[in-house]
Amino acid sequence: MSTQTSTATARAVALRCSGLVKRFADVTAVNGLDLEVFAGECFGLLGPNGAGKTTTVEILEGLTPSDEGTVELLGRHWTSGDNRALRERIGVQLQETQLAEKVTVEETVRLFRSFYRRGHNVEEVIHTVALEEKRNARVGKLSGGQKQRLAVACALVSDPELLFLDEPTTGLDPQARLSLWDIVEKFRAGGGTILLTTHYMEEAARLCDRVAIMDHGKMIALGTPAELIASLGADQIIEFSVTRELADDPVKRLPAVSHLHKRGDVYALTVSEIGVALPALLAEIERQQSELVTLTTHQATLEDVFVSLTGRMLRDG
Repeated sequence: MSTQTSTATARAVALRCSGLVKRFADVTAVNGLDLEVFAGECFGLLGPNGAGKTTTVEILEGLTPSDEGTVELLGRHWTSGDNRALRERIGVQLQETQLAEKVTVEETVRLFRSFYRRGHNVEEVIHTVALEEKRNARVGKLSGGQKQRLAVACALVSDPELLFLDEPTTGLDPQARLSLWDIVEKFRAGGGTILLTTHYMEEAARLCDRVAIMDHGKMIALGTPAELIASLGADQIIEFSVTRELADDPVKRLPAVSHLHKRGDVYALTVSEIGVALPALLAEIERQQSELVTLTTHQATLEDVFVSLTGRMLRDG
């Protein structure tokens, strides 16, 4: 066990679920999920659309009841009867937040602030999400990135201890995404705990202390981004296509190659030493009387971890 993981296990638990199950008709969206998020960390819940991320988060937020299992947030349970006190300690940004379009930014934040007995000053929150210049603009006139920042402002206005962000940057341009990343990093630096769902791997690698990868309602991997990438046993990925299909076994046995995956016409090799593997690969393609069509290389990522575990891309439905 790594030093970072050992240290984490000694920390207070902000969120815990055990044996979580949720079914919709004949579909099991969440299938026996066990999860712990430590106080002060940014925890990423990763997976493709349909993996069960949003259903899991909605159960944790107290918005959807589970069929089986238990949920504990900040030492409390949704079934304890004091849900108002618990809601005042969490902030929630939904995957799709519908705000009144004819209301201004300031009026929207002020409305959400009125829901809580304590919290941040409205001006302070507007400054935190960098919407000062849009204070008097109507919500319907905001860009996509500005609307997302406003949704996060509504989640932050109660000064929460635990912040839920469900796919906060989906559909945003790179600049808007970076703006939201900055907000998340500032909240965490202030001691807050974050549960973030995403299918952007660069986002998880940048923001998250630990990540859990979900598929078909189950957690299939857990660790720091670096630990999960290291589990591949490879530094780089070689992706290529050829004119004539190759026999797999000789390719798998090439020096420095640890894994071969095929997706359609594209081959992907996980390799520990690209300077050794690449010349051997080119020689093998020639030996099998085929020709190279495309070839790219990249550093191993969380996306490659998911492909290795499931045979699918994280952004596949």
